[in-house]
Amino acid sequence: MSEASKAFTDYRKRMNERILDENNQVVRRFFALDNQTYREGALDVKTKELLGLVASMVLRCDDCISYHVAQCKSAGVNRDEMFEAFSVGLVVGGSIVIPHMRRAVDFLDGLEQDAAGAEAAE
Repeated sequence: MSEASKAFTDYRKRMNERILDENNQVVRRFFALDNQTYREGALDVKTKELLGLVASMVLRCDDCISYHVAQCKSAGVNRDEMFEAFSVGLVVGGSIVIPHMRRAVDFLDGLEQDAAGAEAAE
């Protein structure tokens, strides 16, 4: 795992655990709702993650974008599909999305380099 993706994943995991350790039902229920939303249903996981990615791009949330890029890769989204989702986010969100798309592509490149390195090691 690249340093950037490892740092992001470790930080997210650590902070989510810290947040969920608090005795706050609203926060816990929201986290549970978020998890349930991305489960298989009428829409498959891949489609839901692509929707989450586009929404995150339009809302310009880099943490959310990185999370959904990683989830999309885990769900089997390929590079061409990812760039089509980036295109939708760009058209809906406008040029202000471009800096976030740059970071998304950089994160995606890191994930793909990690995967290529893992395959080469096998």
